[in-house]
Amino acid sequence: MSTRRAGGTPDEEARGGLEPGAGARLDELVGVVDALLADEGGCAWNRAQTPRSLVTYLVEETYELVEAIEDGTVDDLREELGDVLYQVVLHSALAARASSGSFELADVVHDVAEKTVRRHPHVFGADRADGVDDIVRLWSAAKAVEKSQRTSAYDGVPVGQPALARAQKLDARRAAAGAARPAADHVPTSTSTSTSTSDSDDPVARAGSSELAWGRALLARVDDATDRGIDAERALRAAVRERETLLRRDEAGPAQTGPAEAGPAQTGPAQTGPAQAGPAEHESSEHEASEDAPDEQVPPQPE
Repeated sequence: MSTRRAGGTPDEEARGGLEPGAGARLDELVGVVDALLADEGGCAWNRAQTPRSLVTYLVEETYELVEAIEDGTVDDLREELGDVLYQVVLHSALAARASSGSFELADVVHDVAEKTVRRHPHVFGADRADGVDDIVRLWSAAKAVEKSQRTSAYDGVPVGQPALARAQKLDARRAAAGAARPAADHVPTSTSTSTSTSDSDDPVARAGSSELAWGRALLARVDDATDRGIDAERALRAAVRERETLLRRDEAGPAQTGPAEAGPAQTGPAQTGPAQAGPAEHESSEHEASEDAPDEQVPPQPE
């Protein structure tokens, strides 16, 4: 999909690249959401929601999009992108209806377009990038200016991110800062000088526990995956999908099994999706397994 129009300014080009009809279709979705939130004739369930109450659905839809990307069809991808877009429009509409009136969808679109332009000065500005390394450098420099209030290289890594992905994100920040990986036995036991807290109340002080020791061993394997260019979270998802295929094969019994059911780790079974929990959660599609999906290494991540 092109992001540029001949003769336009960089800003106009960045915002004018939607294919014909996409803007009108987005307006159509905005109208649907506005109707759901209308005081008269709308949906009481939708009106009762808040961004916080919708977090469960947003996370669920995002994971379904990941599944469609890794293990689904083009139709699955189209549907799940739509479900995530619906969440964006709904969250924005709820913000616009809030007593503070903090922002609306137009503000969200405006802000992300401007940020994308700022972070690609080699496309929309006078800077030049001769390769991916230059692109990452320019992106990182622009982001550093935006996030200049941060006091640590590790600020901004979401605490709620899945642990394997978060470990690799923190390690990427470490590498960008030029720091060494800390040894597990050099982790400080406490930042407090108080002696009133017993060791049993301090999770770090329980370094000898089997759970923490196992976690440290797993983290070392994640570091190894990082060094080999492997996305640890994606690799584990693929292995779990493979196991689920085998479990479903065994559950079905010998009469319904076939040689193709226990395919490579990149291939997974059809998914029926989670149970419907409310109108904010669109119906999940059954994702067909992708065949012979190539292994992909982790690309350079702009920080």
